[in-house]
Amino acid sequence: MDTAEIRRRFLAHFENAGHTVVPSAPLLLDDPNLLFVNAGMVPFKPYFLGQETPPWPTATSVQKCVRTLDIEEVGKTTRHGTFFQMNGNFSFGDYFKEGAITHAWRLITGSINDGGLGIDADTIWVTVLHSDQESREIWKRVAGLPDERIQDRGLLDNYWHMGVPGPGGPCSEIYVDRGPEFGPDGGPVVDEDRFLEIWNLVFMQEEITDVLAKDRFEVVGALPHQNIDTGMGLERVAYLLQDKRNLYEIDEVYPVIETASQISGRTYGRDHADDVRFRVIADHVRSGLMLMGDGVTPGNEARGYVLRRLLRRAVRSMRLLGFEDPALPLLLPVSLERMKASYPELEADFPRIEQVAYAEEEAFRQTLGKGTQIFEGAAAAVKQQGGSGLSGDAAFTLHDTYGFPIDLTLEMASEQGLSVDEDGFRALMAEQRSRAKADAKSKKGGHADTAVYRAALDAGGPTDWLAYSTLTTESRVLALIAGGRTVPAIGAGSVGEVVLDRTPFYAESGGQNADAGHLQWDGGRAEVLDVQRPVRGLVVHQVRVLDGELTVESPLEAAVDPEWRLGARQAHSGTHVVHAALREVLGPTALQSGSYNRPGYLRLDYGWSGALSPDQLRGVEEASNRALRADLPVTAQTMSLPEAREWGALALFGETYGEDVRVVEIGGPWSRELCGGTHVDRSSQIGTVVITSDGSVGSGNRRVEALVGIEGFQYLAKERDVVRQLTDLLKAKPDDVPSRVQDLMERLRAAEKAAERIKAAELLAGAGDLAHGAVDVGGVAFVGARLDGVGGGDLRTLALDVRGRIPADRPAVVALVGVVDDKPAVVVAVNQAGRDRGLSANTLVRAAGEQIGGRGGGKDDVAQGGGTDPAGAEAAVAAVEAALRP
Repeated sequence: MDTAEIRRRFLAHFENAGHTVVPSAPLLLDDPNLLFVNAGMVPFKPYFLGQETPPWPTATSVQKCVRTLDIEEVGKTTRHGTFFQMNGNFSFGDYFKEGAITHAWRLITGSINDGGLGIDADTIWVTVLHSDQESREIWKRVAGLPDERIQDRGLLDNYWHMGVPGPGGPCSEIYVDRGPEFGPDGGPVVDEDRFLEIWNLVFMQEEITDVLAKDRFEVVGALPHQNIDTGMGLERVAYLLQDKRNLYEIDEVYPVIETASQISGRTYGRDHADDVRFRVIADHVRSGLMLMGDGVTPGNEARGYVLRRLLRRAVRSMRLLGFEDPALPLLLPVSLERMKASYPELEADFPRIEQVAYAEEEAFRQTLGKGTQIFEGAAAAVKQQGGSGLSGDAAFTLHDTYGFPIDLTLEMASEQGLSVDEDGFRALMAEQRSRAKADAKSKKGGHADTAVYRAALDAGGPTDWLAYSTLTTESRVLALIAGGRTVPAIGAGSVGEVVLDRTPFYAESGGQNADAGHLQWDGGRAEVLDVQRPVRGLVVHQVRVLDGELTVESPLEAAVDPEWRLGARQAHSGTHVVHAALREVLGPTALQSGSYNRPGYLRLDYGWSGALSPDQLRGVEEASNRALRADLPVTAQTMSLPEAREWGALALFGETYGEDVRVVEIGGPWSRELCGGTHVDRSSQIGTVVITSDGSVGSGNRRVEALVGIEGFQYLAKERDVVRQLTDLLKAKPDDVPSRVQDLMERLRAAEKAAERIKAAELLAGAGDLAHGAVDVGGVAFVGARLDGVGGGDLRTLALDVRGRIPADRPAVVALVGVVDDKPAVVVAVNQAGRDRGLSANTLVRAAGEQIGGRGGGKDDVAQGGGTDPAGAEAAVAAVEAALRP
């Protein structure tokens, strides 16, 4: 039975039992605690935690999941996979243990003809929590299982919770006996290779606290509503029903192995090391396909780094199999062919996906060429010195300078029998991140405790949000929050958060910045600094009280700054216009992958490899402004998500959408996107679109920035003023400015070269005087001097020239310190006679460097350095002279 058919049967079974079929959430679900969705119940967490009211009593889904902790284990075992699919059925206060067990039993043992999975009932074993006798009795009654096939287990195996205070409960796991060829008899407590777990039924019935470990917590009491959360591993059921030994051999994965085998000339199943590589390729190609399908692009941070790592491990595994040509163009379409039955959107989006993937492979091929040489040189040096491991500094250089991921360095080092100082590498990475990243605490919507917001929502209900229809509302204060807790009042000069019963303020979302404005009440006024939605349904305003005191239950007027809102509407509509223009000029694969807009400004990330030519950029800008001149109507309407997709509406990757979505159109199908932002009424109201930059933000991803409205006109006015000033200075017409500037540049370069020749002649002329002034220090001819205005290459050239003017048979040392713009530099040169005497410029320059607040280095014949203290220049010269004295 194909995997897609198992998936279809699962959903049909529960839909026929009255469950609502919920589409899989994107892998990039907006959860600050998760990199990717890693379990089937993740999209339902707000319902289980009581943060939101579930829209249905029962639901079923097949959820896409990615787990990244086991990437290194992929291929080494037959169980670890990065991407997997979790079938689940959920009850929110509806049926409980007996319902869950009955539904599961009927599906897995139901006949193929009746829509079941046809698993032999005599092969099924289950486990229950040792104290859960109720579940044992239900299994006996519903399924007729004998006691010996119902095994007790402890909290570690058969109790579920999230690792934090909240819901918990016992679970019952379903196993299938694969037969004696897979291991000893005795049930899952004896061998979990022979007895394969396919389904876990979680019975949420308790509230727990003081969670210290999987089996260490305190039970507070019963939950107000008993819930069901189940998870059936789709790939596991597939390899069971397809009579395969592992998940890599099922119909959705194995075709990639077959193709890899054909093009590499290696055979799967003959060599363990090769088999591991084949499995890595098959898993990572499929996982990469699914991640790119949900909008992830390769990068050096977070989700992008995971994707980059997966694709590069797959490519390198092909190289280790002996295939050095581009591999992804041959493998990725094979994976698409197997996955599109369950995820047809992959086929529609494949032009973008393959563009991203193939650009990443090409970039990695270049990285491999450069980085491998550096790695092999470093490894050879370690072995030559009798060492056994690469330093953290070497690993960091490979990563930072040559783009070599640390896991690739680890793999290559292991292949050569070397270790890597991972702690040293991690420390250097941490230093780099601490220098580069902004304070994470300033990021909005992080891991804050939402309990205070949930309490406000429960007390006052959802905020009546009126941002689409008005700029002012008469409102009432429902709650005030400061320091993470509710307070009765916020005084003048203080910053706090305000929950209103209704508001006209747009809360930051979908790339659009929050509105600015004021709250005004009898005797007081507050400035609105930010607006967020910490929990669904609740709008929270961060304010600074300017006058008076704001108290709970105060009536007030909430007013959005109309100029701010106008600029925001222009920028958000401008983002849609630029997106449509990009697709018009570059083609349908130039899809938006992220955006940000604030009044007058927009930036848009889009999938594309290679820089845009000036003609392409002009084309995008022209297409945008043609749309503005056409005065296209801007409309919004609400519909179901399937209807929107059928209508051709584009969805922003990584955003989470409800069952009903808002579709914004500009000029009908020319621009049709899912969007919750505020927009102008007609395109001409955007004013103008001025593209200010276009650059790369990662492999296969670019970012365009633009100004709109009055900010766009101001930008153009500044450029006009610059041109006017140039025309006045050059006494030229505007069209003649570029050629006149080019002529001036050429003349300037010629003058600079002439000045350099004169300066060099002056330096060489002074070299004779310096050499003639050499003094004898311990039998060494020493020349030392401070030279103001001489630095860099000139200082080195002069030192070498002075050294060359001293008789070759006389040991000589030249130490010159140059100072330019209060920055000292030092050069020490030693002739061959001096080196024969044991003198080293590398040693002497360090003594000089200490005196100018710096350091230096080089070879025995010439070394140089720099510092920060020009006042130490004379002392630096004296230090070298002192080092020569016997």
